[in-house]
Amino acid sequence: MGIEIEDKFDVPGDYEVPDLSKLGQITGPKSYQLVALYYDTADLRLAARGVTLRRRRGGSDPGWHLKLPKAKGARQEIQLPLTRSTKVVPAELADLVQGYTRGAELRVVAELDTRRTVTLVAGAVEVADDRVKGTVFGDEPRVQRWREVEAELVDGDQDLLAKVGKRLRKAGAVPASSASKLARLLEPAPPVRANVEHGSAGEVVVNYLADQVAALLSQDPRARRAEDDAVHQMRVASRRLRSALKAFASVVKDTEPVQEELKWLAAVLGEARDLEVIRARFAERLRRLAPELVAGPIQVRLGDDLGKREEEAHGRIRETLSGPRYFALLDALDRLVAEPSLGKTAGKQAGAALSAIADKNWQRVSKAYDHARTVTDPGERETAMHEVRKAAKRARYTAEAIGVDKLAERAEAVQEALGAHQDGVVAQETLAREAESARQAGEDTFTYGVLVGIERAAAERAHADFPQVWAKVQTA
Repeated sequence: MGIEIEDKFDVPGDYEVPDLSKLGQITGPKSYQLVALYYDTADLRLAARGVTLRRRRGGSDPGWHLKLPKAKGARQEIQLPLTRSTKVVPAELADLVQGYTRGAELRVVAELDTRRTVTLVAGAVEVADDRVKGTVFGDEPRVQRWREVEAELVDGDQDLLAKVGKRLRKAGAVPASSASKLARLLEPAPPVRANVEHGSAGEVVVNYLADQVAALLSQDPRARRAEDDAVHQMRVASRRLRSALKAFASVVKDTEPVQEELKWLAAVLGEARDLEVIRARFAERLRRLAPELVAGPIQVRLGDDLGKREEEAHGRIRETLSGPRYFALLDALDRLVAEPSLGKTAGKQAGAALSAIADKNWQRVSKAYDHARTVTDPGERETAMHEVRKAAKRARYTAEAIGVDKLAERAEAVQEALGAHQDGVVAQETLAREAESARQAGEDTFTYGVLVGIERAAAERAHADFPQVWAKVQTA
């Protein structure tokens, strides 16, 4: 697996790569013949989302390559060795693109035959001058020829890459019109998005929903690999979608079934994420304890045992992400973006209409807290404060969706303050369960009691501090 940081340029056939020796020592040029077969569904579902799956011969890195869409300026690339078959995609890569293919067959759709001349600048930036012959397969194969230049960072920071790009542009190169060679060759239609009146509330909400669907899909392959923070980001996208559908029900209507499925998905993702967070929390708590306060194999129970449960939860995530219920949800989200059922607010000007919705959601937070303050029973008040937190999260996501930053910050402050309390409560419950398992195994449970005391104090402190947090956000 690697991360690509590169710039692509379109150039005319007679383009001359400029002298780059003033930027550092030049190594090369060296030439390669690269022949790559590209795989996709019949309706080009991978290409439409900016995903590239190929089997390439020649060059310095022959093999199977899966390139995922850009995130923060970089593309992730996963590589596997060449296999003998050109018809069967390796199972590991086919699995990673299931969120895009959703059961559709992968087949060869195109071939790129590239004569590449590579120059290395200062051992850090690789400049590739490519003369390309592309063939699209089908009933009537289509051939296209062109030339392009790529500058890719292979070592160091991005300053040199920027300088190389500047020299290439000065010599006549222009930023590439397509994200990849394959996109240029196939020209896939992007995912369908409803044509909603410009400047309307409907346009803003539909665009936001489309962005969150793309965010969810971008994390899908990473969540399957249990990459750092991927499950969390995927769950956040599902929660943002559900929150937006609830908040903007007067803009996009009849979405209750999709909301329920998003709730289900977030719950599946949440099991592994919650275990990851609490395992790290306990590790930090134990690290800070004096050695004499740590008794029994508690590190094993709160580390390895919870880690094993987390791995099992990731297994359930992979199973879920490969199932028909998940594929049906993704299809429903695509339809929601392409053909939303628009409500009466959709045609109104975005500013006033959506601001009113954001304000209404903040009022829900205030009402929920007003109610919580009247509850005297500790257990019932715990539940009431949890509702405050849920309302704050929805208010935050709603405000972020329409760019009301100050309101989003206020809601986030409430959410985080109550989240600290909730985290302490959940930690105590987990410790109680683990302590009971330890007790039944005849282990010393002293340290569990110490940790429960720490977590109780943290939860109570967050609870006691909340009125000050509330007063602050009210005046913000």
